[in-house]
Amino acid sequence: MFKGHPKGLIVAFFTNMGERFGFYTMMAILVLFLQARYGLSVAEAGGYYSWFYFAIYALALIGGLIADWTKQYKTVIFAGQVVMFAGYALIAMPGMSLGMTLAALFVIALGNGLFKGNLQAVVGQLYDNEKYAALRDRAFMVFYMGINIGAFFAPFIATWVRNWWLGINGFLHDASLPSLCHQMIAGTLADTSQLQALANKAVLSGSPVTDLTAFAQQYIDVFARGYNWAFAVAAGAMVISLIVYLIFNKLLPKNEKKVAAAKPDKADGVKLGNQIRPVAVSLVLMAATAVLFHFAGTWIGMEDVNYMLGLAVGLFVGFVSMIFQISTKEERPRIVSLCLVFCVVIFFWMSFHQNGLTMTTFARDYTVKAVVPFTYLFFQLPSILCVIATIGGLVLALSGGAKIASRLIGGLLTVAGGIFCYCFMIRADASNPIAPEVFQSFNPLFIVALTPLVMGFFTWLANRGKEPSTPKKIGFGMIIAAVGFVILLVGSLHLVSPHLLNGADTPDTSRITPYWLISSYLVLTIAELFLSPMGLSFVSKVAPARFQGLMQGGWLLATAVGNKFLFVGSMMWGRVDLYVLWGIFVVCCIVSAVFIFSIMKRLEKATRV
Repeated sequence: MFKGHPKGLIVAFFTNMGERFGFYTMMAILVLFLQARYGLSVAEAGGYYSWFYFAIYALALIGGLIADWTKQYKTVIFAGQVVMFAGYALIAMPGMSLGMTLAALFVIALGNGLFKGNLQAVVGQLYDNEKYAALRDRAFMVFYMGINIGAFFAPFIATWVRNWWLGINGFLHDASLPSLCHQMIAGTLADTSQLQALANKAVLSGSPVTDLTAFAQQYIDVFARGYNWAFAVAAGAMVISLIVYLIFNKLLPKNEKKVAAAKPDKADGVKLGNQIRPVAVSLVLMAATAVLFHFAGTWIGMEDVNYMLGLAVGLFVGFVSMIFQISTKEERPRIVSLCLVFCVVIFFWMSFHQNGLTMTTFARDYTVKAVVPFTYLFFQLPSILCVIATIGGLVLALSGGAKIASRLIGGLLTVAGGIFCYCFMIRADASNPIAPEVFQSFNPLFIVALTPLVMGFFTWLANRGKEPSTPKKIGFGMIIAAVGFVILLVGSLHLVSPHLLNGADTPDTSRITPYWLISSYLVLTIAELFLSPMGLSFVSKVAPARFQGLMQGGWLLATAVGNKFLFVGSMMWGRVDLYVLWGIFVVCCIVSAVFIFSIMKRLEKATRV
């Protein structure tokens, strides 16, 4: 996997893997924690979630500016790791108010902004050397796989920690209980029979619950405290990432290929040393966008479309304006191409990152709570690792190019993994409970499993002179993403709408097999592999040398705006039928694909400049 690549890629791979483990431990449970701890609705939790995700990527712009200004990329990365650890440690403290929790999330977002974009920029710098230039796309796919190895384990660990804490306090996990408990405490639960039945099942002692109000308060406290312990695990992962980086960061480039100062273009009338005019124009555009969004929201009767959302979008508009003004005539074709791709990125991430919001809510409310022994294999870490060993061993054993020793090892893995899988199945009950958080492990699992296949596919095409350009890969990724949401759309037909439940638990007749969500994650993962690492590679390839960190920040800013629009999913959750909700994202992906293919010649020309 690392053969032929500079050693610095290994350092970036493992540094990112540790940090992503901590990050996705938190992200697997964040929305569920906000609802369980503070009694928030899906729309309220989605609002906070989208602002947090926006801040993560928007602050990467600040990180890019600092790194480009100081030329100390590695120092800024280190500072980001320290700040993130502080944020995780803060959110791990139990009993905090909602305001303090949001403050902790801001600290995490700030640290992530200093860390994420600049580590990506440093990876790009490794491949500025002509010796490695041809490996750039594949390097970003390897780097991306490191992200997802950490992300795969995170949901399992977060779920285990939460369930462990519930268990030692005498409770079982039931994802439906926190909402009913909050309604009980608030006095808004009209029918207590559902709560009574679920509470009796959730008490390990088997004794029937006699005081539902007392049970509700205790269960919420213990449930939320379990999530606090999971946040503490994320803090520990940051420490490991920090240690790896401190020891081995000398293998990363010191920065900074020397960049010749760009000459001002007199025809443009813009002096690079004078930033007053670009900043002023950008601020005016930001303010105008905010006002436009406010009046548009008022006109269509949607209070969520307000000044703050306008400022979020205005930040992106202002960035595009400023970078265009301070660039030279020679740099502008590249800048324009990058900004057009950034526009597509907004709609991809608005759709894709529903995995931590509406798709997680769908897993909790519309997927069956218990599964048969075979399906249960995929929802426990030891058993799914055995499944991975069985499949991986089988692939190795049947590989035509593998040596005899490798085939034998593959055969042994297949047999051993298969035996363990069978043992897990026969020891399981006829019906086994699953946790909604675990669904978040399927995307990173598929990333790790499919990355070598996609890389091999691209290599096979490249050897025949047929490999698509990086922009074409991005366009195909948008089409594939649309297919992923079509799967959810079909699976949601005839399910009762959330707004018809009125706070009650979803009936079993409206709960579907988990394979609908798993299939959607599989297709969306393929789309992600076509788009996200390719986008990172495109930015590092096309960005003018003096704007490396800044344009990586621009990519992440576009991602931030897309993440701010995540609220569309949570806002529509209680207003429309589920198939309509998924249809919104199908349309977004298709329209984006059409747009990017319409400007393909411009994008491909930019990669050759």
